[in-house]
Amino acid sequence: MGYDLHITRKAEWFDEEGDEITLDEWRDFVKSSPDIRLDGYAEAELPNGTLRVESEGLSVWTGYSGHEKDGNMAWFDYFEGNIKVKNPDDEIIKKMYQIAVSLKAKVQGEEGEVYGEDGQSNWQELKAEGEAMCQATSKKWWQFWRR
Repeated sequence: MGYDLHITRKAEWFDEEGDEITLDEWRDFVKSSPDIRLDGYAEAELPNGTLRVESEGLSVWTGYSGHEKDGNMAWFDYFEGNIKVKNPDDEIIKKMYQIAVSLKAKVQGEEGEVYGEDGQSNWQELKAEGEAMCQATSKKWWQFWRR
């Protein structure tokens, strides 16, 4: 499992419709970036063999401070009009923001929170809005699904 962040132009990263980042746009961006490389695949050695993942837009950020040739890498994967990163740390989130600005997009988490230049999200703001809604209706959050 893990938690994914997305570089997206859509209102919500999971929307089926909306302004998508095209694979060609992503490839062009990667070509113009001296510290990102388009690999198209990733491999990891496991006790039972090699795990290989292939994706046309799979790229690696070679400028990542944790980058190790045979170990830790910051992978950016083009998928359904978005660029997806699994379990990014603060450094990767800040890089995602820079990429998003270049692509006229935003960085959005699985729960809809949006990340800024400092790598922080508006999650606390969204949580407060949800709590205010619950108080305004005098229902607890879990009661919204009960009749």
